[in-house]
Amino acid sequence: MALSCARGLGAAAADAQFVARLTASAAAGDLLSGAALHAQYAKAHVPPTTFVANHLLLFYSRLALPALARRLFDEMPRPNVFSHNALLAAHAREPSLSLELFARIPDPDVVSYNTLLAAFASAGLAVDALRLLSSMRRGGHAVDGFTISSAVSAVTGTAIASVAQLHAYAVVSGLDSYVSVRNSLMSGYGKGMLLDDAERVFTDMDDCTRNHVSWNCMIAVYGHHGHGRKAMELFQDMARRGFAPDACTLASVLSAFATAKDLVAGTELHCRLMKSKFTRDPHVASGLVDLYAKCSRVQDAWKAFSEVDKPDLVLWNTLISGYSLHEDFSEEALLSFRAMQRAGFCTDDCSFVCVISACSNISSPSQGQQLHGLVIKSDIQGNHISVHNALVTLYSRCGKVVEAKILFDRMTERNTVSYNSIIAGLAQHGHAAEALKLFEPMLNSGYEPTGITFISVLSACAHTGKVDEGWNYFNSMKQKYGIDPCEEHYSCMIDLLARAKKFEEAEALIIKMPFSLSSVGWTSLLGACRTHGNMVLGARAAQEILHLSPSNASAPVMLSNMYASAGKWEEAAKIRKLMRDQGIRKKPGCSWIEVGRRVHVFVANEVSHPRIKEVYRFLEVMSEKMRHAGYVPDIRWALAKDQAAEGEIRLRHHSEKLALAFGLMNTKEGEPILVMKNLRICRDCHNAIKIISAITHREITVRDTHRFHCFSDGSCSCGDYW
Repeated sequence: MALSCARGLGAAAADAQFVARLTASAAAGDLLSGAALHAQYAKAHVPPTTFVANHLLLFYSRLALPALARRLFDEMPRPNVFSHNALLAAHAREPSLSLELFARIPDPDVVSYNTLLAAFASAGLAVDALRLLSSMRRGGHAVDGFTISSAVSAVTGTAIASVAQLHAYAVVSGLDSYVSVRNSLMSGYGKGMLLDDAERVFTDMDDCTRNHVSWNCMIAVYGHHGHGRKAMELFQDMARRGFAPDACTLASVLSAFATAKDLVAGTELHCRLMKSKFTRDPHVASGLVDLYAKCSRVQDAWKAFSEVDKPDLVLWNTLISGYSLHEDFSEEALLSFRAMQRAGFCTDDCSFVCVISACSNISSPSQGQQLHGLVIKSDIQGNHISVHNALVTLYSRCGKVVEAKILFDRMTERNTVSYNSIIAGLAQHGHAAEALKLFEPMLNSGYEPTGITFISVLSACAHTGKVDEGWNYFNSMKQKYGIDPCEEHYSCMIDLLARAKKFEEAEALIIKMPFSLSSVGWTSLLGACRTHGNMVLGARAAQEILHLSPSNASAPVMLSNMYASAGKWEEAAKIRKLMRDQGIRKKPGCSWIEVGRRVHVFVANEVSHPRIKEVYRFLEVMSEKMRHAGYVPDIRWALAKDQAAEGEIRLRHHSEKLALAFGLMNTKEGEPILVMKNLRICRDCHNAIKIISAITHREITVRDTHRFHCFSDGSCSCGDYW
């Protein structure tokens, strides 16, 4: 029945009918029907009450559309004393005019604010949530436990200082007595890596006030920190105190084992659960799938999934996420995503983030564009920060950093991850100056940098030789932002110093690293030694790596190549013999290119590809053109004691050149080309592709294990500093 006709039922009845239908649409996740109801209500020219407006806010919030919820909230008129007096005067003149109309003017109340706060919390919009809370307090609205819980949830993981401030406010206002507030504070401190504070909140709670959520929340905190044993002990203590574990409890314990990658403990718990119905529960199965996937037991993850008769959306997403953790199973992630769609599930933001991450692993531009198209067609496009962050990363990894920057610039809402994604993308593509410029706007927008942010920033410095700037950023981590540098940060600094030929400083930093000895720092140093031909230090670095990690194949391979490049064949032969004696196998180098939605893989001196003879002929012709353009083969990178002519042929048949040739043969003139490589590009190929980009007037991007090299008009985005 049309809402305009429903007016005859009375305003309250019409509102109740509207809210019931809107609630049903929200429960079904049906945006179209709910939006149609909203439009129908608006066309009836019936001013909504605050009650109706709050349910509209709740509808858009539950469908994870915070932008629409915020717009609706902002458009709610605020009645004032003038409108009130005008209505009373009108009633005096015409007594038949019902004062009920005044009550129907929507005025945001505590429920309105709390509903929008919850929407911001779900979307991770910390800054918006804090601004709304400030506006709420300025407007004189009473803050309750739900308000604090939502605000804490919104800032969790992004602004730990705000969690402490909200905690202090809750104590002063007496709201910390709410169990829901303490539960949210526990989670906030836990995800902010403040385990002691989370434990303090939990232990300060009276046993009689703790509920199932409290126990589950603290177990989940231990899981977040990878303390599987503590999670298990708390789980047992919970049972002793009369709290029967539910599916959420078991999933949290399994999550703790997954984070700690404690396969033994996780498997033991799985065995204990096999006789119960819990292994068929989608929530528990999600924990099992996550555990096995993170412990590299992907087949066992699939078995845990397959035992559930009716998997829900969360379980599907967990399976896709598990596959996406392993590059070799990225195709399975895409296949599972399609199977989930065929099963009738409506993809949510988590579904898209997981499958986009898998697509990023294989760097498939065509698959990425298809997924982006699905996002645009879906109900969530334009509103989910996490999805857009994943797309920014996807385009960056597919060599389309310009498109990634355009997408970032168009985002109406951003968070720390948004900035981390684009800064990392720009740094990897050689746009270091632009990457570093974004760091200041990020801070000015109120987003606190994370350890991941500094990895990207330090990487940008390393690729441009900005030693002083690198030291400033590195030192500011602890001094200014309270972030303890991890091994990866030290690795970036060692890489920065070694690239700048500051080998003594780099070696000193390795020794000063506040960690137990590992091969990470020495590996970074060895790479730079190979680039600059520092064989004395390179040999020492390789020895340290092999001492700390005997099965590490990269160190002897790199050292052998260093000797071969310098013509020291006896030393190179000794290293290779050592590798054979110790069973260390060199990782075969390969390159691949996507043409016509098919991926073509090439290895050096390829013979198996059906069109390899055409590729070889094409390269012979191209080699002549390159010689005329000034190309001189760098025989040192043939890495074998060959005659010059034989060495040149070896160089010509490097995998990246074969993949590039195939791309040039099978794409339109002027079309950009992307080649992926599983090892670092050699200097001869780098020089050759610069010249090829000028001859063919093509933009050619090569992604190796370190970065993207974007070639155009005879130059590379790395500026030959790599």
